[in-house]
Amino acid sequence: MNKYDVAIIGGGIAGLTAAAYVAQAGISVVVVEKGNLLGGRAQTVHKNGVLFNLGGHALYRGGAGEKILKELKVNVAGGIPDTKGYALWNGELLNLPDSLASLFKTKLLTWSGKMELGKIMMKLRKLDTAKIPPISLRDWAENNLKDPMVRHVFYALCRTSTYCINPDQQLASAVIQQVQLGMKGVLYIDGGWESIVEKLRIKAVGAGAIILTNKKVASVGYENEHQLQFTDGEMMEVPTVLLTCGPDQSCNLIKNAEGTMLDKWKQQAQPIYASCLDVALKNLPNPNHHFAIGIDQHILFSNHSRASKLGEDGSKVLQLIKYLGTEKETKTEANKQELESIMDLMQPGWRKELIAQQFLPHMVVVQDCITIHDKQYFGPSVPEIPGLYIAGDGTGHGEMLVDAAFASAKRAAETIIQHNGFQTFSREA
Repeated sequence: MNKYDVAIIGGGIAGLTAAAYVAQAGISVVVVEKGNLLGGRAQTVHKNGVLFNLGGHALYRGGAGEKILKELKVNVAGGIPDTKGYALWNGELLNLPDSLASLFKTKLLTWSGKMELGKIMMKLRKLDTAKIPPISLRDWAENNLKDPMVRHVFYALCRTSTYCINPDQQLASAVIQQVQLGMKGVLYIDGGWESIVEKLRIKAVGAGAIILTNKKVASVGYENEHQLQFTDGEMMEVPTVLLTCGPDQSCNLIKNAEGTMLDKWKQQAQPIYASCLDVALKNLPNPNHHFAIGIDQHILFSNHSRASKLGEDGSKVLQLIKYLGTEKETKTEANKQELESIMDLMQPGWRKELIAQQFLPHMVVVQDCITIHDKQYFGPSVPEIPGLYIAGDGTGHGEMLVDAAFASAKRAAETIIQHNGFQTFSREA
């Protein structure tokens, strides 16, 4: 096989972002993707003329992902949805207190609760998260929020921003920082997340990167260089390898990973799961129901088509997410029935308008969450194995979700470029 300076294992957001940066610096790089499609969880499924993303996706305004896409000159089209909608409580739809007007109208809170929620929302926007002590989200909420219903609303906002449902373990400062990002707005992407993947691919290839699909790595060994053994019997030797495939798979690929940082990463990481139902409808039975957050259920409902183009002829793409936290096993049928019952509540008679649907019963939405027990951030280098690096949404240094994938990819690329004698990203595609 051809000789390369860098091999990137995994053709998702992190892999393609790193490839673009490394290739722009004039370093020869190959991206190796085991599937026939790039993107990983950022793939988009085409069904009957509509587009379904794989689970919930949102590009946070002002986050690392948006900044890096601008730096790479990758233009992303889409819209910012408003959060006017409903709170799900005891099977009822109540006005969601997302603005001053709706705060006064909602029946979810008492008068004193409305006053407290208004004050805490103003406080959150200005709060310096660096000054929050290393305590759990639960401890922070108990110390700062008196009204029990205000705490319920706050926890719902936190899990919507982080996809996680473990306030007793989550680090308060990290969660609140993510909530602050969410308050700036999120971008829903025209054409689904595959449009970002394709633009990153074009950027990387235009800068000189080589991309191989349907090429599965069986193992990675190390002597003077890294030996990539493929399942088809071929082998590749490279001085530098970047893994973007998560802690479990990374440990399985690397020979003698025991006792290394990879092993510590695997032990510390806590993957987060979700159950997701997407439906595409010809028309909305209730055109006023676009958004809802579960207060006593771990549920999010969103009409993605209100802010992005995901279908033809005016079709509407709606998504429901049930946050499962770290739950490794799931009650598939029960979760599906729960999601469908919320769809019945939000859009009665939706089955008569159905164009297509997609149910993902138990998917990893992020490889790790930030907890009070975390001892360290991981990556980009693996100190015990020269020339080995990691990136992906499980290697954030305070960033979460896709922002962690983008930011870790840039960190890895910068380190690799410096190791190869380059000081900056020296050549644009």
